[in-house]
Amino acid sequence: MELHTLTPAPGSNKSNKRIGRGPGSGYGGTSTRGHKGAKSRSGYSRKIGFEGGQMPLQRRVPKFGFKNINRVEYKALNLDALEALAAAKDLAKITVADLREAGLVSKNALVKILAGGTITRKIEVEADAFSKKAEEAIVAAGGTATKK
Repeated sequence: MELHTLTPAPGSNKSNKRIGRGPGSGYGGTSTRGHKGAKSRSGYSRKIGFEGGQMPLQRRVPKFGFKNINRVEYKALNLDALEALAAAKDLAKITVADLREAGLVSKNALVKILAGGTITRKIEVEADAFSKKAEEAIVAAGGTATKK
């Protein structure tokens, strides 16, 4: 094998259409652009969302609402879920790690304890946030509610 004998694989190199080079080429005249209209002109570019003059979708549909970038999302857990977890695993202190281990919250979720259900055990609860009633119920049962 020598350098001068190397050739590309058959079909790998295609020749370009030589557009606008006279009638003999077969691509002269309108140069494959059809007749007249904006698309046949040089420099034409269609606007994003253009629908041929029909009112575009983004202008037909009304604007409404907004998204608060400072919103903090919590995973809500009720007191009865804590009571059940404490009874099942015989826990005196429940942390966010315990809740993750039990599969009640996902890895990066912030946890807020709500006052649904009742609590009878004395439990130390550690979470990201508490509702007032939930905090009162935990303290009334003899436990403590600490924010992380």
